Amino acid sequence: MFNVAHLASGYGQSQVIHDINLRAAKQEIVAVMGRNGMGKTTLFKTLMGILPTRQGSIKIDGVEVAGMESHQRVASGVAYVPQGRMIFPGMTVLENIQTGLPPEALGKVPEELYLLFPVLYDMRGRKGGNLSGGQQQQLAIARALATNPKVLLLDEPTEGIQPSIIKDIARSLKEIRKIRELTIIVSEQVLSFTLEIADRFLVIDKGRFVYEDSKDKVDAAVISRYLSV
Repeated sequence: MFNVAHLASGYGQSQVIHDINLRAAKQEIVAVMGRNGMGKTTLFKTLMGILPTRQGSIKIDGVEVAGMESHQRVASGVAYVPQGRMIFPGMTVLENIQTGLPPEALGKVPEELYLLFPVLYDMRGRKGGNLSGGQQQQLAIARALATNPKVLLLDEPTEGIQPSIIKDIARSLKEIRKIRELTIIVSEQVLSFTLEIADRFLVIDKGRFVYEDSKDKVDAAVISRYLSV
């Protein structure tokens, strides 16, 4: 479903991402782990088209998107929940979700999204800026799902969220993967969270993948060493 080959990108004269290769099957959850400053967010911004691709290929369900603008990538089936959530604080929960809906939805939010995140239904008339961090994260995920993606990119979804809500988000992501048959790529530093949800683990260090393994073979001690400062 998602195939990244020999990807390189960066800022100005500085190359941050070096020769990244990443494959993810339909309904697979892949965790990209690494410390701050190792390239996780730069990688996700490149996959989403916020940063230009310097070289390499990004394919979604066989369609090359590396040369596309961000909105074209959304239409091709990729959705992005950025680090820090980036919801619209002055808009209601309903209005935030509606920004992700395709035109043919005519502003009607699918009931399925509210079933996944009941708190959003209860608070649909409340301003996004008045929600807790965990509720804003759920809203950001719901807004991304409103675009009907094939691939969901989540950048540090547990950042600044209390442990009980992290468990709720883990449960929701597994449910979403099952209901929507989604491929999910998640960047994280919280190993307990990714061990709960991921099928495969990659560690990024200085813009390169330095470790990869499946859930049944994953070495948590090795990943922990890369995550420690």
